[in-house]
Amino acid sequence: MKLIKLLLSAASLSIAGVSAGAGAPPANARPQLSITIRDGNFTDFDGLEPTITWENSQQLPNEVDFRYGIDLSAKTTNLASLPRRIWGRATRRFVKDRFSLSTRLDMDVQRMDRVAFQVDAADEENDLKLTMLGSAAASLKRLATSPRVSHLEFTKGFDNDGNRITVNPRYNVNYDHMDVVMTYDADDTLITVTASKDDQEVTISQQLNDDNVLSPTISRDGSLSLAWDRKLGDHNSVRTTLNPNRSVEVEWKDEAWTANVNFPMEEDSMKGATVHIKRDVRF
Repeated sequence: MKLIKLLLSAASLSIAGVSAGAGAPPANARPQLSITIRDGNFTDFDGLEPTITWENSQQLPNEVDFRYGIDLSAKTTNLASLPRRIWGRATRRFVKDRFSLSTRLDMDVQRMDRVAFQVDAADEENDLKLTMLGSAAASLKRLATSPRVSHLEFTKGFDNDGNRITVNPRYNVNYDHMDVVMTYDADDTLITVTASKDDQEVTISQQLNDDNVLSPTISRDGSLSLAWDRKLGDHNSVRTTLNPNRSVEVEWKDEAWTANVNFPMEEDSMKGATVHIKRDVRF
């Protein structure tokens, strides 16, 4: 609990630094516009859920990097329902970039009673990272005194004769669930083990060549899945994941376009496919 209170205090200091420099001119006056169109089940146009995401960044005093944005609904005609979410992230580095502290706040505009937060802290020299998620009352006076932590995790990295090992214990407070993710990265092979009290799974990712990676996964209950990543050129790639008797998932990135297709499998047929399409536009 002392560690959590310390992080929240640091988060408050970071936010205070952002507030103090709010009048600084933006370092990047050209925001990025992201348009996402989601089609539920192809039945009619009511399945379309277009959203517009706008974000920008600027450098604030005390070497604080500040990013902020807003998600808008492009479907509704009700101006009050147009904004969906607003967010901001402040990041600062210390001691010649050895330490970093980042705080992100998210607020659902339609439910403005609470604000979600994410605090990330890192020690680059010791290869140690910490992430904390939660929510608090949507009031600056009560932000640091009424938090509710929902997720906490650490990541520690080690070097083993040129190979990299990471250990990542995680704890979900809401569900009282703890697990650990361990990875071993050796040249063209990456082994990932995820283990909890109730379940365990192992993924072995093998780099076949410059363009292809195969990643089979096996779980404790015997279920299997196979992912295939293939590069198609500059900024283009396809990831296909086969979950036998469950689904086939395809993610296709073509420069500014990203398409996600999910085909649920019912016995010998595929019904109820879902498509997500996103286009990033810079201007």
